Amino acid sequence: MQEKHLFEYAVIRVVPRVEREEFMNVGVILYCAGKGFLQTRCTLNEARVQAFSPELDMDELQERLQAFDRICKGRSEGGTIGQLPIASRFRWLTATRSTIVQTSPVHPGLCEDPEEKINQLFQQLVL
Repeated sequence: MQEKHLFEYAVIRVVPRVEREEFMNVGVILYCAGKGFLQTRCTLNEARVQAFSPELDMDELQERLQAFDRICKGRSEGGTIGQLPIASRFRWLTATRSTIVQTSPVHPGLCEDPEEKINQLFQQLVL
């Protein structure tokens, strides 16, 4: 039997009108310290987002979602935040904010394989 590892995850949401508090799940971010794992899975259903708010700039929204991925990878493309230690990057990405891209509260769990777990969560919570 494989060893179980503690992981934390949050759902990435698009909140077209922050004041209305309506949102659409578009991705998942998962952090597993024991495996040195920090990744996101995102998809943007443009037609669905436009139904919420037709005036949204889809290119800008896509860029904001791609920034999550760049920061997770931790390279220079992730900017200053991308250079932080992996735990700090996760905490920064999941911090409460009032923008059109937000995350849910962070939830913990145990898994054997964080790659498998992020794919499972993405299927359950986004697709």
